[in-house]
Amino acid sequence: GNRTTTRATTIDAETQRELDRIDELVERSVTHWEVETTRFHSPLVWSVAVDRAKGMADVRMVACGGYPNAERRIVVCGREETMMDIDESSRVGLVALQCTGNFLFDRATHPDFLGAALATGIQRWNVGDILVTGEEGAIIICLESIAEHLTSALVQVRSVPVQTRPIDWSEVRIPEQRTKDVKTVEGSLRIDAIVSAGYGCSRAKASQAIKEGAVKVDWQVVTKPSALIDEGAMLSWAGRGRGRVLLVEVTTTAKQKYGLKLKRFY
Repeated sequence: GNRTTTRATTIDAETQRELDRIDELVERSVTHWEVETTRFHSPLVWSVAVDRAKGMADVRMVACGGYPNAERRIVVCGREETMMDIDESSRVGLVALQCTGNFLFDRATHPDFLGAALATGIQRWNVGDILVTGEEGAIIICLESIAEHLTSALVQVRSVPVQTRPIDWSEVRIPEQRTKDVKTVEGSLRIDAIVSAGYGCSRAKASQAIKEGAVKVDWQVVTKPSALIDEGAMLSWAGRGRGRVLLVEVTTTAKQKYGLKLKRFY
């Protein structure tokens, strides 16, 4: 069968709208000779935008998220001459906020911090990655324009009172990513089989999550449990925090089955 179906970048309407918005900013930055910055985007949007910009003359575009390997990033663009000092490590228009509280008896997760931030009345695109730092809270990367608002408005996460303050980037500690290697033998490269193996759940539960649109392959929703995926694909499951599963390697066994090497990120 065609094993690369889900690897092709099919752009949904919402993603296309975001890319169009970035195109308008590029136009403006070129016309006015100014550096322009966008809102935060998902990896699908910023990676496609940066890829497309490589073919444009005179334009330079980088995606910045505040730290190396950031998932959500803003796009910074402009003419080559105006972008001299800007690269992926730039933090133009970004602020790191430390959200501190005593979470020893009430552990808060990524969705808890995100939910509390959004409950202050801001839109999702104002917030980048959230780095949960265990029992003392989390670091929230956000747009400079809403940093002051969050500093005064973000006062509680779950049942825990919190203090939110801007911190220097040198204070941002990236929590170590825990990983687990999973090896399995499957009869096919169906997405439901791989989600089931990677997340350690039943095939039925995996299938249900896929049908509900909760599972993404390379940041794009896949709703058919029978869809085939390929080596190198990154899976994510909404509501499971930042848990990802990478299909590292596929080998064919003697009995015409597939030996899969998966890496689960926590």
